[in-house]
Formats: sequence, C-alpha cells, structure tokens
Amino acid sequence: MSGVRRIVLWLASTVTGVVLLFQYPTSTSSAPEAATVVAASPAGTTTGTDGATTVTGPAVDTRYGPVQVQVTVSGGVITDVEVVEYPDGDRRDQQINSRAVPQLVQETLDAQSADVDMVSGATYTSEGYAESLQAALDEAGL
Repeated sequence: MSGVRRIVLWLASTVTGVVLLFQYPTSTSSAPEAATVVAASPAGTTTGTDGATTVTGPAVDTRYGPVQVQVTVSGGVITDVEVVEYPDGDRRDQQINSRAVPQLVQETLDAQSADVDMVSGATYTSEGYAESLQAALDEAGL
C-alpha cells in the first residue's frame, strides 16, 4: 500500500471516529426513556396578595434528569413561567437547556397554554416541560 493511500485511510478512520464520538450521548442517567412523574417531588399552589396564583407542577423524570415547571396565573392569563428544575448535570445538558428553557417559556407565554413546540435537540426536556406545565395549568384551572 502506498504511503499516500495509508494517510488517506488513516485520516478517514480518524474523522469517522471523531464524528461517532461527538454523537455519543454523554449523560450517564439510567432513568427510563419515557417520562414519568417523580412521586417525591413537591408540587403545590400559592395565591399571592395580588390575586395571582402560582402553581408548581410535578417534577417529571426524563432520560437526562427531572424537569419541573412553576406557572403564575392572574385573571386567567399566564403571566410568568419558571423552570425550577431541569437537566444540568454536565456541559452538554447545560448547553442544550440554556437555549431550550427560555424558548419553551416564551412559547408558553405566547401560546397561553401547554401546547408548545418541541425544541430541536432538547426533546426530553421539552416533553418533561410540557407534562409538568400541563399538570400545573390543570391545577390552576386553565
């Protein structure tokens, strides 16, 4: 085999290995892929002095960690959404959710419901978010 051919083969193998390495999921969570509600997670409702109701949905366990949403409703309008818990155990989770969480919150405020689009690349967070949000909205009577 010629030297140039060996170099090309080595380069192609290296590039393939690097591509496969970056596609490998980095989370070591052994949670099931389907979203399930974590029984021990606190959920609750509080009413402020201004008449606004704040409801915390249940923590929904996802493949990469729990997602929990808190929503504030005033006069039948969603006025605030806070994601109190989401996967952030490693750099990749932090990178994904630093983009996904604000997008999900804004879509909720725009849609005034839990009918929000999934964020590409953050499917598990999006699913957990929607489930916790819907439970909070149900509790709030929306």
